Order: sequence, then structure tokens, then C-alpha cells
Amino acid sequence: MQTARVLVVDDSPTMRQLIVFALRRIPGLQIDEAGDGIAALKLMSSERYDMLLTDINMPLMDGLKLISLLRNDQQYSDLPIVVITTEGAALDRERATVLGATEYLCKPIQTAQVVDVTKRLLQKES
Repeated sequence: MQTARVLVVDDSPTMRQLIVFALRRIPGLQIDEAGDGIAALKLMSSERYDMLLTDINMPLMDGLKLISLLRNDQQYSDLPIVVITTEGAALDRERATVLGATEYLCKPIQTAQVVDVTKRLLQKES
């Protein structure tokens, strides 16, 4: 099985830990973490990722700006991006989708939800 690289971006260490814990249930994933959009971009400048999971509300650079920048970069135009956020309003979901989010999950999340979406987007068996 081929290894897939996943980047988890959230300013909450506890939330990152929960998401990483869920992702570790999927064999063949290499998982990195970033605390905001700027840290994510730094990692993405030197590493190739197969999927991004990001919060919206973060300091320095929020998730929507991160999505916008990535979608305007040819290298990341097809990257699966999952938004995981407390913002449950239809307008927030629509903004993220228009900017290029592939999926939109509202907190509190269930680990099974994260696993299912990740497997589907990466087309992983297990």
C-alpha cells in the first residue's frame, strides 16, 4: 500500500491530537501538524501532501485564506481539503465550498467521521 501524507491544521493542540488519533486508525498515512495557515504553507513549501484537514478560525492566517491560496496554486488545485470547524452556519459552509473545500465537518466531530471522509477522499481500503 502506498503511503499518503496528510496535514492537519488547527490552532488547538487538543483538536489536532484528536484528529491525528482518528487518522492513525488508517494504515499507510504519514501525518504532520501545523498550528495555523502560515505554518501549514511553510510545511507545504517543502513537502508534498495528499490531503489537508483545516480549521477555519486560527490566528495569523485562517483556514479560508489558506484554502484560497492553495486553490490559486496549480500544484494544489486538486488537493482534497476538509474543513473541520465550529462554524456550522450555512453561509460559512458555502464560503468554504466556494473557495474550494472538498468536505465540511462541524465540531464536535466523531473520529469515525474523520476516518470515513479521509478514506473516501484518499480512496484507501482497510
